[in-house]
Amino acid sequence: MGTFQSRTFPLAASLPGLETDLLETQGKTPAYILAAANANPDSAKALAKLVKTVLFGGTLPATLKLAMAVQTANEIGSPYAVAHFKRLAKAAGPCTDRRMATALLYARNLTLKAHGITDAQFVGARQQFNDAQLIELTMVVCFLNFFIRLVQGLGVQPEAWLASTKPALPPRVTNHLSTARVALASDDELSAGQAIIERWAPGAPGNSLGVGIPNSVRAMIHVPDIYQAWSGKPQPPRPNSVPRSTLLQVSLAVSKLNGCRYCVLHQISGLRKQGVDVAKLVALEKSDAALAPDERAAVVFARKLTLTPASVTEADRVALAAHFPGALAYDVLYQVCRFAFMNRFTDTLRLPSEDEAVNVYKETFGKSYTSPDGYK
Repeated sequence: MGTFQSRTFPLAASLPGLETDLLETQGKTPAYILAAANANPDSAKALAKLVKTVLFGGTLPATLKLAMAVQTANEIGSPYAVAHFKRLAKAAGPCTDRRMATALLYARNLTLKAHGITDAQFVGARQQFNDAQLIELTMVVCFLNFFIRLVQGLGVQPEAWLASTKPALPPRVTNHLSTARVALASDDELSAGQAIIERWAPGAPGNSLGVGIPNSVRAMIHVPDIYQAWSGKPQPPRPNSVPRSTLLQVSLAVSKLNGCRYCVLHQISGLRKQGVDVAKLVALEKSDAALAPDERAAVVFARKLTLTPASVTEADRVALAAHFPGALAYDVLYQVCRFAFMNRFTDTLRLPSEDEAVNVYKETFGKSYTSPDGYK
């Protein structure tokens, strides 16, 4: 167990109000929550709920998801995530789900590459998981890639108390949708539609891309509890927050690196809506020279965390914090990790791009987008 903690992301002393969402007993709070809390308490609370909901919500068994989590943490190379996921998996018990081999292969291939699931592999998974379960399976892998990069970026070390305490797992719930061969809409899914329509209405807070209800949301709503934990409520910008255009440059860089057609189109649409000049966007197709120094620092950090999360060092965090001090560095980090999730989710499911985003891209570059994998 290590003792070093990044000066860029120091730990808060505590974060009250987590009693229902933490997976711990004896008043223990994981270091990643405390590091997030020092930068943004609201984000830390949402993160605690997200971890619990993804691993123990939905309809897929927690033991299956934890087996995927341990494998993914080992493959990316995150001692912190390995320690936490192994502990939870041990407490949950062995996975006896007959679909485990398929789920582990799916997790491995999607982690290695945002377009890592071949058509044949997707068809094979579809033979064992109904549509809603397949969306959940994809969301779980995307979450693991988000979470592992987040803890690596925060520089947290396994806590000394992990070996001497037991986690507090939620009670197991048998969901009647778990065994259905077709995707049956749950009551929560049916009732969530109106809230989604209101959130994504033109001019609504958080609707900054100008594409109406995104197709990614239309897919995620099949797993409403995980979708709601992932999306949260739009938060108003904090004083001196990272400019929206800078965050979009970060997510654009990550999406280009992963070859995510859906997300590249969204980020270009968002940047245009933020007033970024077309000439700058065209220039960025060739190099980073058109980026402002702050934007370039964020993009450099984003690329390293995206490609080789286990190699991120304190020097990388310090370089980021030189341009984004305090909570601002956390905002950049979170944006990078968020798109480790989104890039894998949208293109794995081959979600169609919205017409608005397609048209904005064509207007900007005079052509359609084609990913490095040739995926349009």
